[in-house]
Amino acid sequence: MTKRDYLTVDSLSAEELTKVLDLADEFKANRQRSAAGTGRQGASAQGHTVDLRGLSIGMIFEKPSTRTRVSFEVGISELGAKAVVLSAGELQLGRGETIEDTARVLSGYLHALVVRTFAQSRLETLASAGSIPVINALSDFSHPCQALADLQTIREHSGDLHGLKLSYLGDGNNVAHSLLEAGAMAGMHVAVGSPAGYEPDGQVVRQATEVAVRSGGRITVTNDPLEAARDADAVYTDVWTSMGQESENDSRTRVLRPFQVGAQVMQAAKPDALVLHCLPAHRGEEITAEVMDGPNSVVFEQAGNRLHSQKALLAFLLA
Repeated sequence: MTKRDYLTVDSLSAEELTKVLDLADEFKANRQRSAAGTGRQGASAQGHTVDLRGLSIGMIFEKPSTRTRVSFEVGISELGAKAVVLSAGELQLGRGETIEDTARVLSGYLHALVVRTFAQSRLETLASAGSIPVINALSDFSHPCQALADLQTIREHSGDLHGLKLSYLGDGNNVAHSLLEAGAMAGMHVAVGSPAGYEPDGQVVRQATEVAVRSGGRITVTNDPLEAARDADAVYTDVWTSMGQESENDSRTRVLRPFQVGAQVMQAAKPDALVLHCLPAHRGEEITAEVMDGPNSVVFEQAGNRLHSQKALLAFLLA
């Protein structure tokens, strides 16, 4: 079986993305049935049991994590595999031993590697030097596992993703990059509203635009938050200051304040527009408490779907 990595959303084809989302829905339904005592939680969409017993999956976290770490560790366990959780301080990575050597060594022990790190290049080096699948659990450039849960959540509430408008407001960061890639592949209209100088990476936008042309989707990047939110089926935001940017918090807050997801933004969107946030949320900054706790919010369901979508990804890559 050819090794497959998941470093960005477009590591998958559009058809494979749909397959993973279908499998995530199946895992979620089976887990609910299992909790009710009426079914098994391991059955795949094809009616086969996904069993990863005997596999060991490494998890390297060079950044703090709540949802990513817990959802991956629980998901690995539920699939029958063993999670080997490592912090940056427990490894020789970056302290004399090269990333390439670390990748080769870990490939001899593990069957896959989940990595949360800073530079995307570290993931690419691990993937190219190692012989096991490498999964991006967040980098400064991309957050592709989050995008899987995002699309799963929107699809659960809205049905077919094709033609839906997803509005993202705030810093054009790693989350925005992955949403652009995923939305374009799904044929969505992804509208990113960011202040001047905070737009998403130009190359990501160009590539997403090319994909959207083929899929029947559309990509918009604007400096007007209300234009980005107009007639949106889903409104999404993220914290204004990511890990490693704490010294810029005051300046970022001043610039990004007009992009807060509050009553005015939601009035521009469709009345039943979903509200999403990848968490953790800074209530009163990028999103108001009223919107986050409002009737359109699916934020905590979205967080819960991290478990199911990541189980589906692991099953796709390893089963």
